[in-house]
Parts: sequence; structure tokens; C-alpha cells
Amino acid sequence: MNIQKMMKQAQEMQNKIAEMQKRMEQEETEGSSGGGSVKILLTGKNTLLKVSIDESLMKPEDREMLEDLIVAAHNDARNKIDTAFNERMSSVTAGLSLPPGFKLPF
Repeated sequence: MNIQKMMKQAQEMQNKIAEMQKRMEQEETEGSSGGGSVKILLTGKNTLLKVSIDESLMKPEDREMLEDLIVAAHNDARNKIDTAFNERMSSVTAGLSLPPGFKLPF
């Protein structure tokens, strides 16, 4: 394989990755916990858009549990974003043989 062809492929892949990242940043992902009693809405840039809490959890004695549920819902949304990113990255880099441990984007 010649170096020019390899450089062109790398540039094309970099453009695809940038495009995919931009699309993901604009998407919204919901995470939930407590059987849906707490919901968090995040963008792909991890910007918090909305928190929904079931009224039944609004008791002073349940404050600690509510805090834990908010954290769990956020982590759920973040994990969904990470999974979607990794799946899309795999499809963008499909067929490209990278050395073990090599990570994209650069």
C-alpha cells in the first residue's frame, strides 16, 4: 500500500469520525433509575437538559435515596451514550486494521 493512499484513507476516516461525533453531540439520550421514577435527559456532549422526579420520591426522609437515584439515572444515560458512540465508531472503522491498543479518534 502506498503512503498517499493510506493518507487519503486516514483523512476520509477522520472526516467520518468528526461527522459522527457532531451528530452524536446533537442527539438526546434518556437514562432512568428506580423503575423510571427518576429520568435524566442528556445530550451527546453530556449536557444535562432535564431531570424528572416522581412526586412520591419528594420526601425529606428519602433525600439520600433520591440523590442516589439521580446519580444512577445519569450514569445510565452516560452508559447509553458511550455504547452508541462505540457502536458507531466500530462501523466507521470497520475493515481498518489497527494495532492492538490503538484508539480513535486521534
